[in-house]
Amino acid sequence: MKQIDHFLATGAAAATRYSDVFDPNAGVVQARVPLGDAALLDAAVAAAQKAQPGWAATNPQRRARVMFAFKALVEKNMDELAYMLSSEHGKVIADSKGDIQRGLEVIEFACGIPHLLKGEYTLGAGPGIDVLSTRVPLGIGAGITPFNFPAMIPMWMFGVAIACGNAFILKPSERDPSVPVRLAELLREAGAPEGILQVVHGDKEMVDAILDHPAISAVSFVGSSDIAHYVYSRGVAAGKRVQAMGGAKNHGIVMPDADLDQVVSDLAGAAFGSAGERCMALPVVVPVGKSTADELRARMVKAIAKLRVGVSTDPDADYGPVVNAAHKARVEGWIQTGVDEGAELVVDGRGFELQGHEKGFFIGPTLFDHVTPDMRAYKEEIFGPVLQIVRAETFEDAVALPSTHQYGNGVAIFTRNGHAAREFAARVNVGMVGINVPIPVPVAYHSFGGWKRSAFGDHNQHGTEGVRFWTKVKTVTQKWPDGSAEGGNSFVIPTMG
Repeated sequence: MKQIDHFLATGAAAATRYSDVFDPNAGVVQARVPLGDAALLDAAVAAAQKAQPGWAATNPQRRARVMFAFKALVEKNMDELAYMLSSEHGKVIADSKGDIQRGLEVIEFACGIPHLLKGEYTLGAGPGIDVLSTRVPLGIGAGITPFNFPAMIPMWMFGVAIACGNAFILKPSERDPSVPVRLAELLREAGAPEGILQVVHGDKEMVDAILDHPAISAVSFVGSSDIAHYVYSRGVAAGKRVQAMGGAKNHGIVMPDADLDQVVSDLAGAAFGSAGERCMALPVVVPVGKSTADELRARMVKAIAKLRVGVSTDPDADYGPVVNAAHKARVEGWIQTGVDEGAELVVDGRGFELQGHEKGFFIGPTLFDHVTPDMRAYKEEIFGPVLQIVRAETFEDAVALPSTHQYGNGVAIFTRNGHAAREFAARVNVGMVGINVPIPVPVAYHSFGGWKRSAFGDHNQHGTEGVRFWTKVKTVTQKWPDGSAEGGNSFVIPTMG
């Protein structure tokens, strides 16, 4: 059986624990991955400490050239990476390429690091005194990434961190670890020094080792909210800088004047694409008014009937299987919870089987109507191909639903009314807002981050916020003597007057 190894600057000791990596299309184990421990992390940190000072001293232009070369190598190997990603995650090839491309867009942003790291300078801040400030790397950063975007989210993290002059230790999900390892190989091929990017595999034991290690200065995390809160709390207690992105329950508000044909098309992709395994999926639709809700429901039923669920390599499939059997059982459990709580199950995706792939982890598209805010199935993140209709009578009700929900990652409004859109964007208590955009993930030179239980920490992912997170400010106040011996001892705090 294939084994997926760590990517380290030094050899790894033989593992005593392993985790299975599945082929979600067939429902069988295809590989195993070693689960590392604190001793393995120590070796990775030692290699990072050896490599990082020289990398930080490398001028930003040369670091940018490595990023340019890495981008070209990822593009050259796009087909290989996409197939590898789909074989372990289950998303269709086109979606895997999108996963990789969105990560590459952050690498493109990181190629501009010479400009992004420019500091500030004040000439003549006082008599003969100049002040300059610059951003310097933290040292060693770490990233703990989820299974649902095994290419994009690692590149979101290590692209900016390494361009800023840090070394980076990546712990990807043990469910689909091959692509992160391959990305590290490609970065080394692009010219990054050995030890600058290392990949360690593991479970909670490795996560805790990262959070506790005194030489790791900052940790970036993406995953569920409960674990995000744990990572944030433990990391901060250990004196680290931490950004921890959590779960989501994104809403799509549909106003009576919306273009329903476009809304239904957008919802089909946003709710069911990648089998709903996206923190920016749109699993809740909020039609305003009964007639809007009834018409939207009827159109969604017709659209769902046309969706094609297939294996990852099927070019005609709209989405593939979920990542493993445990996740399939979890999603189906939430569907049953919705039924038990009294929501109307309009389309039931449970029991879906694909001919020739009966053991695959497939779930058909599922639609609920008459979901209410008091239901647990509404309050919690399902993370599967399940769309819930929560009806609102007024615009005020529609604004209140996402604003009062425990999660605040993304939200969208569909309308032709500019005033309504502007009012909604200004008032809704959510971090990322789309106006006629169902999945409002910001472009790479802006920053990604939600509010409330969707994010813990003071900095968002990538963009200029990412540069701030992976660097610290050093300020120098300087005065060059002119050779005279005027003045004497002063015991008064200096001023610039």
